[in-house]
Amino acid sequence: MKKILILAIIGLGILSCTTQKPAKTMELPSEWKRTTNIYEVNIRQYTPEGTFRAFEKHLPRLKDMGVKTIWLMPITPIAQKNKKGTLGSQYAAQDYTSINPEFGTMADFKHLVDEAHKMGFKVIIDWVANHTGWDHVWTKTNPDFYLKDPKTNDFQIASGMDDIIELDYKNPKMREAMIDAMKFWVRETNIDGFRCDLAAWVEVDFWQQARPEVEKIKPLFFLGEFDELDNPDYGKVFDASYIWTWMHKTKDFNDGKVSFQDLKNLLMKYSAIGDGSMRAWFTSNHDENTWNGTEYEKYGVFAKPLAVFSITWNGVPLIYNGQELPLRTKRLEFFEKDPIPWTGTNELHDFYKTLLNLKSTNPALRGGDTAVTTYILKTTADDKIFAYVRKNGKDEVFTVLNFSKQPVNFKIVDPQLNGIFKDVFKGRKRDFNQDKGFNMDVSGFEVFEK
Repeated sequence: MKKILILAIIGLGILSCTTQKPAKTMELPSEWKRTTNIYEVNIRQYTPEGTFRAFEKHLPRLKDMGVKTIWLMPITPIAQKNKKGTLGSQYAAQDYTSINPEFGTMADFKHLVDEAHKMGFKVIIDWVANHTGWDHVWTKTNPDFYLKDPKTNDFQIASGMDDIIELDYKNPKMREAMIDAMKFWVRETNIDGFRCDLAAWVEVDFWQQARPEVEKIKPLFFLGEFDELDNPDYGKVFDASYIWTWMHKTKDFNDGKVSFQDLKNLLMKYSAIGDGSMRAWFTSNHDENTWNGTEYEKYGVFAKPLAVFSITWNGVPLIYNGQELPLRTKRLEFFEKDPIPWTGTNELHDFYKTLLNLKSTNPALRGGDTAVTTYILKTTADDKIFAYVRKNGKDEVFTVLNFSKQPVNFKIVDPQLNGIFKDVFKGRKRDFNQDKGFNMDVSGFEVFEK
């Protein structure tokens, strides 16, 4: 039995948790998945041109920033019938095996993937398996692939979104066609995986069927849009999943609706899932930015500490394009052209560069690795400060975050923190055998490696 030790502060006590790793149902993620990060790209809004070729010019900057995996929002043609706004939703596909002409050609996309691979990136694409747009080619060639609304005798509208219609996963031929479409992109363009939209809206046995079939071509990375706390069976198929509960709970914390202890308790639930899969931690993505606000609108003074957490906690960090600017109040339009207002100076480039490189190179930050142990540290301000050290043999990374809206003076009072560390942002060394005191400002954070 695999033993994971997590020291959690509950009230005034320290809880030692032993959890058993979930049963393994498939081969563990390959090594690059444990050190990677994900950078989501909205091609439409990334540049004034809104094309693959225009985005490609940004690859050197992203490489310098430490980005490892590029996730492209849907690249397929957009359905025109019942479309939203002027340009429509990228999540209302018209054809699963063609390129949206708004972005360029198939040759342009292949060129982007090839150039990204030459520079060391992995490339995953958004896959929208639950639904299509109203004039998808299947509505004409295979109308039986869709669910029908008995009231209208027409295609069934997806819940709350009238520009899309739902597929029928009881139809084995539809499943085969969907898997063939996924294989097309791997075989023809050599992508490295999929971010699966609304993964939990699709029956889990489809993903259980699809992944091994598609991976007959090559091993792939699968990121699923579902929360494993609510959908544990999906976690046995996907390499990483969303942290919707954490995302909502941290906003509630900023709004004063839940306590800091509630956040720590929630983290214990995520940690108890084990390392058979990973969580993708984020403070923004395309949905959140457009519909619910930027990370600064949602989290206020906690935006940067939460970003630090997302990169240094166990899992895989996810960044939305433009967060390096940052997009403090800019919400990108979903159905219209609304380019990211790049200025040529990205205020948080070096912030992300420092953290992403640390994530990629320090073995203590490997995601989903059973060799890594995470210890939540006892402090003299446990109601305000979140401190933890992650250890993998001789390698250690220590993170401390201010989860208060006031400056805090405190000390670490935990034997798990000892020795000489280097501040990854300032370069200075600290001997924590001698001094474990801190004076932390609002929005404060510090990260050290041993």
